Amino acid sequence: MRRRSLSGRCLPALPAQHGFHPVASGGTTVSSTGGLAERYAAALYSLADERHALDRTVEEMDALGRLIDASADLRRLLDSPLIDVHTGQRAVRAVLADEGFSPLAQDFAGVVVANRRQRELRNILRAFAALVAEKRGVVVADVTTAHPLNDLQRQQLRARLIESGYGSVNIHEHVDPGLLGGLVVRIGARLYDTSLKSRLQRLQYAMKGAA
Repeated sequence: MRRRSLSGRCLPALPAQHGFHPVASGGTTVSSTGGLAERYAAALYSLADERHALDRTVEEMDALGRLIDASADLRRLLDSPLIDVHTGQRAVRAVLADEGFSPLAQDFAGVVVANRRQRELRNILRAFAALVAEKRGVVVADVTTAHPLNDLQRQQLRARLIESGYGSVNIHEHVDPGLLGGLVVRIGARLYDTSLKSRLQRLQYAMKGAA
């Protein structure tokens, strides 16, 4: 059977102007781009499920997220406003092909770039992981810290999440030295920010108000 391309199969469902409504529910997200990311994630989930390739797609999207996090060159490629669409598409597809990603994954990344949403690709991958977790009855906690968590901190965090009512939790860890200390936990639309950076900003605002 000849394989249908993602761009031919799912493009009408991706952009908001075509009336696509996200599969996932859960209220308003914190990020202003959350709705867009969820729409792309839902389109990818639907197509992967239709092609009976969901498990592999889940693994590949997780791997792509790790690749973006680990590769400064790839992040620069995705963030650059100077690269035209066709050049960006070819470059992203070539990177994924070299890394052994499936044609479906390459097509999806190509669609994201073609729609000039490459800067949102990492957010789309997070939204996809959250959608998969929701379908499987698992809560995803995106945890950003100034330094990598050690085993004890990871266990303590999981215990606190369980105490807060989150029984089955997948913790996705990210490191952002700009936080200075503390951590930021995002679960769906909920954001818990105890970072030192956020505390300093609040103190700065308070001092300005008192001046």
